[in-house]
This record gives sequence, C-alpha cells and structure tokens, in this order.
Amino acid sequence: MHLWGNDFSASAHFDIFADCPYINCMPVLPIPEYRPPFPFRSGNAATLYPPLFRPTPNLLPGRERIETPDKDFLDIDRHKCGTTTSRKLVVVSHGLEGNSRKKYVLGMARMALDFGYDAVCWNQRGCGTSTNRLLRSYHSGETEDLHTVITHCLKSGYEEVALIGFSMGGNQILKYLGENPDRVPAQVKKAITFSVPCDLSESEILISKPSRRVYFEYFMRGLRKKVRTKEAMFPNKVDSFHLEGITSLRQFDDIYTAPHNGFANAEEYYAKSSCKQFLPNITVPTLLVQALNDPFLAPACFPVTEADNNANLMLEIPQYGGHVGFVQAGPENIYWSEARAKAFLAE
Repeated sequence: MHLWGNDFSASAHFDIFADCPYINCMPVLPIPEYRPPFPFRSGNAATLYPPLFRPTPNLLPGRERIETPDKDFLDIDRHKCGTTTSRKLVVVSHGLEGNSRKKYVLGMARMALDFGYDAVCWNQRGCGTSTNRLLRSYHSGETEDLHTVITHCLKSGYEEVALIGFSMGGNQILKYLGENPDRVPAQVKKAITFSVPCDLSESEILISKPSRRVYFEYFMRGLRKKVRTKEAMFPNKVDSFHLEGITSLRQFDDIYTAPHNGFANAEEYYAKSSCKQFLPNITVPTLLVQALNDPFLAPACFPVTEADNNANLMLEIPQYGGHVGFVQAGPENIYWSEARAKAFLAE
C-alpha cells in the first residue's frame, strides 16, 4: 500500500453516478477552491498527516462530568472565549475512537473561541479518561447523549448553538437533526459536519479493503482495549476471546457493538444508524463537507439528491481533504476545515 501516494481515484470513485456524473449534478454549493500543497492532494496523506505531525493547538479547557438519564456519565471540556460572557456556543463531536483532546477537535474549538463563541468538546461514552459505568458503549447512531450534552449546556444561558461534528460525530449530528426535528432545541441555529459516513454499511466495505488496512488497525487498537476493559467489568456478558478472529469492523460490530447497544446484528445497526435516511427531514441550516478523495467514504456517502431536495442541507464536495484532514499551509496552524466552519458561522 502506498500511503503517501494517490491510490484513490476521484473519477473512479464516482463511477456509480454513471447516469449523473458529479460534474453535471447540482449539489447546493459549488466545488470550493481548496487546493492544498503537495503531497496533501493525496487522500491518504491528508488523512494521516494531521494526527501524526500537526502541532497540537494550545488550549486549556476545564473538565466537567455530567450525568446521563440512564445513570451513566459523559465528560465534557469547556472552552471560554474570554473574560466576558458569551451567549453563543459551539458543541464539537469527535469521530470513531477519538476524544475531546484530539488535534482536529481542539483546532475547531480554537476557531470558535477566536470567533466569539464558547466551545464544548464532549467525550463519547468510554472515550474520556475513564471508562463509562454501563455495558453499552458509544456508537454511530447514538443521539441521546448528544441531546444530553446540548440540554445541559443550554442551562448556562446560551442563546445560539452550533453543532460541529467529524466522521462518526457528524453522522450522529445529522441523524439527530433529522430523526426528530421537533426535539431539537430552538437555540440550535446551525450545524457543520465533515467527512461523514452517511451510509455506514457501504463505508465499512470500503474501510475493509486491503488498501485501507492501516485505518482498520488504528481503530481496532482502541476498540480491543475497550472490550477487554468491559470484560473485566462484565465478565458474564463480554468475552474478548472473539477479538483474535476479527478482520473487519463489520465483524466487530456484529459481535460487540450491535448486541451491547440493542441491535440484532451489524446490518441492523448500520441500517438504523446511518444518517442518510434522515437528511430530508433536517430543518436547521446544515453544511456537509465531503472530500472527493476521502478514503473512508463510499459513493453512497455523497447525498447529492438529498441536498438538491432540502434547502437546509448544503453539500460541499472539495476535490481534496482526505478524511478529517483538510491540511492548509501557513504558520498559524489553521486548517481549511476550520476556516470553512468559521465562514459558515458568519453567513
């Protein structure tokens, strides 16, 4: 596998649109003028460079633990934009096996602070420094915890809230906005999502390809550790023996994620949790940014038709960016995704 090469062909990726090549489709927004420096025009390079080499944005949040309705807890990081009280808040949701201190999360929090927003970056269950209390874990379709975080933050008097999510966190946000729009608090004014696997089943097939093996192993490193921790907590319900034979995320989800979270199997989990089916119902102005060279996103994850038919869903497909990458040159350590989010908040 040539990780730093461009083994991801944009034209081949969109062969599925044989009757409607991307160039002739009409997503809500035109292709942005984002052209990163070499070698970040490769999807793999853009994906791998930031977690390995990007300087960590220098922020000092305050940690807070909040209780969930089912007697579990969520750890959140609060970032204040200054000494004055802000009435505007950005809530940032991380991706699979991420946490509130990841570089891409901190970069987005810094953007919010610079723009006059407070920021809350929250940890999915078990993704903070402590394992959650219950057998259930975080997963791609979990929206109750996001709602818990939002309603908790609104107690501080925020009048305007923007939701920003990456990958799995973006899927949760889009599902949350569309599955029950009447439940979304009126203070939620905008949403911005990047690199979202809108069709979980199709994305899993893509990640399972041999050329994506490095990503699978990265995710499994953390997931294996979480399973073994839960086995120690619930020895009669969790068996780590099955970990040794797992060669795909689908197998992991079939054995662990699905049964521990109320799904019959991985297919039911993917079918019920994929946000694509909920996009037509979104009523909050929402930006969805999907890089054409994202190594995680199958063609089904580019919801052109849904964007065409919902004025509240703005789909933007830059040619470059990789998965949660969007590297941008400059000494300020500001990535294109952060600049794009700021521009959308300003509109």
